[in-house]
Amino acid sequence: MDPVNAPSRPPAGGALRLFVAATPVAGSLLFPLVVPLLMVRVGIGAGVLAAVVIGTLWFAAMLRTSEMPGHH
Repeated sequence: MDPVNAPSRPPAGGALRLFVAATPVAGSLLFPLVVPLLMVRVGIGAGVLAAVVIGTLWFAAMLRTSEMPGHH
């Protein structure tokens, strides 16, 4: 088959599709549960640090797994 005219297929792997689907849900559930819990149990500093770390990791995961239309 000619590689130039080969039909494009989405990447295989059910695990990747599950990760892409679960990333927004995991972040939106983890963030409001962990941050206030740490603020109450440990202190405000720990809650702020957790918010920064979780927010950064969540943003990076969402950006890494984003699917842009028209881009292969």
